[in-house]
Amino acid sequence: MKVTVVGLGLIGGSMAIDLRKAGLATSLIGIDQNPGHISKAIELGLVDKVLPENEAFATSDLIILAIPVNAIGAFLPSVLDAVNKNAIVIDAGSTKKMICQSVAGHSKRNQFVAAHPIAGTEYSGPESAFQGLFSDKTNIICERDKSSEKALAVATKIFEVLGMNTIFMEPEEHDKHVAYVSHLSHVSSFLLGQTVLDIEKDEKNIFDLAGSGFASTVRLAKSSPDMWTPIFEQNAEYLSQALLEYIMHLQKFQYHLQKRDAKELHKIMTKANGIRRVLEKS
Repeated sequence: MKVTVVGLGLIGGSMAIDLRKAGLATSLIGIDQNPGHISKAIELGLVDKVLPENEAFATSDLIILAIPVNAIGAFLPSVLDAVNKNAIVIDAGSTKKMICQSVAGHSKRNQFVAAHPIAGTEYSGPESAFQGLFSDKTNIICERDKSSEKALAVATKIFEVLGMNTIFMEPEEHDKHVAYVSHLSHVSSFLLGQTVLDIEKDEKNIFDLAGSGFASTVRLAKSSPDMWTPIFEQNAEYLSQALLEYIMHLQKFQYHLQKRDAKELHKIMTKANGIRRVLEKS
């Protein structure tokens, strides 16, 4: 299978590694706006070569879009314009409603599979890509009824090879749930990091005193703003709802803290421990 990967960072690069290792990608073409990413991806063997966009799209069996969500929405219609009638296009965007809307009336809509492989780290760029990133993770496919049987079969096979479990949702349902479970945690991490930088002016104290708890909590604050700003923008409605609820809980905790009400603080934390039951389900 001739595969073109658009976006040679963590997600696109890691998909390329796994597809090559599985023998599904006999030829890997890379496309990226950053010349340094292209050079590094070729040096690392993530892709074999670079071609002009239209040539790559017209001659590929599979095109994977692993770029920021605003770029996917803007770029996807022209990708579908350029692909041959047998090609399949898959995206890896963390929001789905606006992406799906961008090609709702496209004549080749059935050749596109709207997907969200939920995996990642706080690192970006070709150097961050590694084998097994997607293993045992969840993939979400949206609007499956608008993709052809062939497109769904190819996409499902791709995500099986990556080691993922695929579930199906509608775009709005997807965006709502990822706002609560994924996007909110990134906002929280970004702003916790900013708060500590603002309050603790001596960076040496941050370095010396930060334990594993702080490091794990702010790990996501090292994520790429270029990727996350469009995600927050596109999912602003549901993310704002989640933030209102989060702020309410913070204010409640602060109120009881100021009152030095240990009983209520203990009750809040005990209730929060319930997340363990959810996360430890096998």
